[in-house]
Amino acid sequence: MTKLEGTLRREIVIDDKPFTLAISPEGLKLTPKGRRKGHELRWKDLVSGEAALAVALNASLSGTR
Repeated sequence: MTKLEGTLRREIVIDDKPFTLAISPEGLKLTPKGRRKGHELRWKDLVSGEAALAVALNASLSGTR
């Protein structure tokens, strides 16, 4: 198995829109192509379940508006 020591960047298309996916030792980041801000997810949050908790919390808050 090869260790992830640097950042890997790949382009993906979602609903006909290009995005950049950056995978690093800290986590991953999905950004619309040509932009700097995007969605980040740390590996630590994913493994601990905090990422799922944040998604559930955001879904419950958006449902009450």
